[in-house]
Amino acid sequence: MSTKLMDKYNRHRSITVGFRVSPEENEELNNAVAISGLNKQEYCYRRCMQREIIVQGNPRVYKALKEMMNNIYEQLQHIGSVSEMSPEMHETLKLIAVTLDGMKEESQ
Repeated sequence: MSTKLMDKYNRHRSITVGFRVSPEENEELNNAVAISGLNKQEYCYRRCMQREIIVQGNPRVYKALKEMMNNIYEQLQHIGSVSEMSPEMHETLKLIAVTLDGMKEESQ
């Protein structure tokens, strides 16, 4: 028995779309997905369709933010200057800042 994937409008999602990414891009994508609180399919769909991604603060998002900040902190300890920061780390930091700023505005 196959399960049918349905969207929020009760439409059957029967077509698969795939694409290739580098290991660095995959890590950046996984970080963005973790921060969003969405699953990867829904995150990629919303980004591709230029739909808004609203992060709802919950324990899973909080844990992802905490783990990413710890990871970034460890990486920053090993580099000599900010200019040595990878583009992926820079993008992840920007995404974390935007996410936290949005969560702060929502709680006020």
